[in-house]
Amino acid sequence: MRHRAHRYRLGRVGEHRTALLRNLLVSLFRHERITTTETKAKAVRPLADRMVTLAKRESLHARRQALSMVPDAEVVGRLFDTIAARFADRNGGYTRILKRGPRPGDAAPMVYLELVDRAETPPDGKGKDAKKEKAPKGEGKREAGAAGRGKRKQKAAASA
Repeated sequence: MRHRAHRYRLGRVGEHRTALLRNLLVSLFRHERITTTETKAKAVRPLADRMVTLAKRESLHARRQALSMVPDAEVVGRLFDTIAARFADRNGGYTRILKRGPRPGDAAPMVYLELVDRAETPPDGKGKDAKKEKAPKGEGKREAGAAGRGKRKQKAAASA
């Protein structure tokens, strides 16, 4: 029977599992969106929500508790300064899981784990607005074809 067997084991021993979850937390709060397997995302989601709740407290004790789980001081600073401010009026549900499809190598179900109020454009400035304007369908071809026909007519007139 599976009494009290409710934790995600992830096929690892305890120390390895803890290290994996901590690394996933650091990546999530640094990039605000990560790609991982569905099981890992479901395992790290409650931890991420707990860290955001700690950050909303804004006390020294809460900061030290967050540092014990997220080992990167820069990421914890960002968590307490910017991320907690964005979620000040929200009571839970700080992350979402979006399905992405199977991984090519082993068909594991892959997902995006992201913060809910994430900015749509990437931080490097390249996004939807940075796309090059395309000419409407067929207009570029017509001009090129017309120029080609004009050259042919000129050649025919010159040879005649």
